[in-house]
Amino acid sequence: MNRTLSSLRAFFTVPGLAGAVAAGLAFFAVVQGAVSGPRWLLLTGLPASALALAVFGKLGEPSRSYAVRRPRGGGPRAFAPAVVHGVRAVHKETGRPVADGSALATVFEFDLTVVPEDGLPPYRVLVRHPLDVQGLLHRSSGVVEYDPRQPWRVAVPADPPREWPARAIGVTAPVEVTTYTSGPPAGLRTFVASLVCAAMLLVLVRLVG
Repeated sequence: MNRTLSSLRAFFTVPGLAGAVAAGLAFFAVVQGAVSGPRWLLLTGLPASALALAVFGKLGEPSRSYAVRRPRGGGPRAFAPAVVHGVRAVHKETGRPVADGSALATVFEFDLTVVPEDGLPPYRVLVRHPLDVQGLLHRSSGVVEYDPRQPWRVAVPADPPREWPARAIGVTAPVEVTTYTSGPPAGLRTFVASLVCAAMLLVLVRLVG
C-alpha cells in the first residue's frame, strides 16, 4: 500500500500534471481542428504540439543518465562488494558530465558491477551520491547497499560494516552481467498522460456535441 501511494505521488507532481495537460490540449487541438474544425484550432495546435514533442524528445534523449534509485526507507537491505568501472561528476538534473565536480547541482555518478553474495547474479548499475564517500574515484572496488527484493535499488553507504571493505578487495566482475536502470526514459509517463488527456477531451467533445 505504501509503495503504491509513493508511486502515485511520484507520478502526480505539479510539473508532471501541468505538462500532461498542456501537451494534451495541444494534441487535442490538432485532432479536433483537423477532423471537425475550426481551422484556427488546427493552426494553433500544430506549433504547440511540435514544441511539446521537441520537449519530450529532449527529455528522453540518450545523453541522459539512468541512475538507479536508492533502497526504500524501512525496506530490506543487504551489503555486497562492487567493482568500480568508473566515476564521474554529472549534473544532477540532466545527467550530463561536468568538468567541475565541486560546482553546484552536481553529483558523483558511479559505474558499478554489484556482486551479491546471496545468490543473486552480478549486475551493473549507475549510482549517484553527492559525495565520493568511499573514495571510489581512486579505487577499483567498493561496497554497496541494495534491496534484495528490488536489486535495482542501490546506494553507496558512507560507513559500511567493517568486514565488507575487506571482502570487496580483489573482487572481479564476470564477463556477462545484467544492467539495471531506474526505469523508462524521462518524460515518457507525462507523454502517455498527455495522450490520455487528449483522448478524454475528444470523447467529451463527441458526447457533448
